Amino acid sequence: MAKRDYYEVLGVGKTADEKELKGAFRKLAMQFHPDRNPGDSEAESKFKEINEAYDCLKDGQKRAAYDRFGHAAFENGGGGGGPGGPGFNGDFAQTMSDIFENFFGGEFGGRGGGRGAGGRERGADLRYNMEISLEEAYAGKQVEIRVPTSITCDACSGTGAKPGTSAQACRTCGGHGRVRAVQGFFTIERTCPTCQGRGQVIPDPCKKCGGSGQTSTEKTLAVSIPAGIEDGNRIRLANEGEAGTRGGPPGDLYIFISIRPHAFFQRDGADVFCRVPISMTTAALGGQFEVPTLEGVKTKVPVPAGTQTGRQIHLKGKGMPVMRTRGHGDMYIQVTVEIPRNLTKRQRELLEEFEASASGETHPESTGFFAKVKDFFDNLGG
Repeated sequence: MAKRDYYEVLGVGKTADEKELKGAFRKLAMQFHPDRNPGDSEAESKFKEINEAYDCLKDGQKRAAYDRFGHAAFENGGGGGGPGGPGFNGDFAQTMSDIFENFFGGEFGGRGGGRGAGGRERGADLRYNMEISLEEAYAGKQVEIRVPTSITCDACSGTGAKPGTSAQACRTCGGHGRVRAVQGFFTIERTCPTCQGRGQVIPDPCKKCGGSGQTSTEKTLAVSIPAGIEDGNRIRLANEGEAGTRGGPPGDLYIFISIRPHAFFQRDGADVFCRVPISMTTAALGGQFEVPTLEGVKTKVPVPAGTQTGRQIHLKGKGMPVMRTRGHGDMYIQVTVEIPRNLTKRQRELLEEFEASASGETHPESTGFFAKVKDFFDNLGG
């Protein structure tokens, strides 16, 4: 009986990303799991088919081969045969890589770095996005998160084999994980298409995990957010990623931090900036105002008489903590003079009286500017 298309098995399109694949697999695996369908041979068969499809499509190299050659990619040496010998229709760069591996030994180009002896593979790394406030970034915090992940199957202890049985050496490659084929003057060595380089096969897979050696779960983790952390920083929790296959080591969990925009503070490294509008009279006569700081207290800021829009007031040590040090950045307050609007009749009269009594000394900048403008036009006329 012909095998069904792997994408059809999982119910996804050929453009499905890793997240869609994993979601479809988990939904179907839960539906057809043998524990939920005891004695149902059809459900067990579908469960195995789902695992086989997902095992292929979750691996980038396997998926690329499957997209190009279909199921023939994993039969008779891969690549579907053709002129020049079995499998020579495959990617030319891959073929040359295999030739160099045969000549010089080891892995060429860093392939296979996650697979160890007996098919053990390191688990996948996980990413968790966390958004915090600027105040939380200032003080640091302890937080608990719940992470969906995979853990080592307790029924088979991660071997993937049914309890009481074990994996067996692959007959295709004799347990080496590699197969050889003669290509003219060369001997080409490739990853074994039967065991996918593991050197072992599982004739009787564990019913609980379908032979993957992993089961899905959700775990709670305590995370320490250091004071002074910046937007885009990440925190690594070693060995908290997905479980490895066939007893391999687990991956890591990376927590990516994003900081919500603040109501009036903007951050640049350890320094914070704030724009404060003040009244025209406060700017002219002098005074003071209060601003909050990220440590949760108010601080008084003096305003010298004659303060102009754009003046910057520097508060040393009132910025963000520098991560993992005792130092702090600074706070910079930019003053904006607010021009009054919606004046009453009396307010307008007072301002007109002030304007009438004003001189070049009360408005030196504008007086000087317009004097230069007058000279400019006088020179043009001359």
